[in-house]
Amino acid sequence: MKTQYYTATSLDGFIATEDNSLEWLFPLGELNESSYPAFIAEVGALAMGSTTYEWMLRNEEKVVAEVGSAWPYTQPTWVFTSRELPGIAGADIRFVQGDVRPVHEEMKTAAGGKNLWVVGGGDLAGQFYDAGLLDELILQVGSVTLGKGKPLFPRTVLSPVLRLTAVRQMGASMVEMRYEVKKG
Repeated sequence: MKTQYYTATSLDGFIATEDNSLEWLFPLGELNESSYPAFIAEVGALAMGSTTYEWMLRNEEKVVAEVGSAWPYTQPTWVFTSRELPGIAGADIRFVQGDVRPVHEEMKTAAGGKNLWVVGGGDLAGQFYDAGLLDELILQVGSVTLGKGKPLFPRTVLSPVLRLTAVRQMGASMVEMRYEVKKG
């Protein structure tokens, strides 16, 4: 069981524009041609920040067009938020706030031995890192620059903490890099 931060980023290290748009990402490749299908098959529970969740709500039509339903996950999802947010009918969504450590324990139990996915955003992934709970970063880097926006991973992490374990080209516009987070 690993706790993984799997996300797409621009060359200059942003996962979304300042106004939380992902429009830059969609022309770069097909989801089913990426590692995503194999990745999600090994995921037993998800952690998601409120901005990511709200993007899902705002872009319900795109989500339905891509996966056929308003909520693309069958796994239980913990949404970290300090605000009251609406749920999605039929989805196993749990709204939480505060320290990621006790939630991580709940997620591990629910995942039944499968991996835990920190969907985003970058600060939430950073909180898992700060708590010593993040095992792997899987970054799909798109051939675009945004100039500014929502940062990929707003933490200072100096070598040799991140160990590059794999690199894979995905078409002409993306590359996937996998990093092990060394602990201790």
